Amino acid sequence: VQLQASGGGLVQAGDSLRLSCTASERSFSSYGMGWFRQAPGKEREFVGVISWNGDSTQYADSVKGRFTISKDNTKNAAYLLMDSLKPEDTAVYYCARGWGTDHTTYRYWGQGTLVTVSS
Repeated sequence: VQLQASGGGLVQAGDSLRLSCTASERSFSSYGMGWFRQAPGKEREFVGVISWNGDSTQYADSVKGRFTISKDNTKNAAYLLMDSLKPEDTAVYYCARGWGTDHTTYRYWGQGTLVTVSS
């Protein structure tokens, strides 16, 4: 299973950014997709997750109302739309196949994409 995260970059506070995660496997539609992030010197933290069919999502309190996860099973892709970005959102963002808020339960990870939010 290969996951490819992309879409990171340098933006200003208040801007929006959409991250993508594409998968190489045919069974992509059978699994949920989680998003996590890791800022320098900090532990990896949960951002949000979407169920296999897209019907259910969960978000960390810190991003609730600003971030939206979606999934397109026809394209083997999941997305993280980030609105109203804040400097504290600066981190490397990772996608991972699975479900839940605990990153240790996820087996397959993308390589990460860096998001930098300037004030």
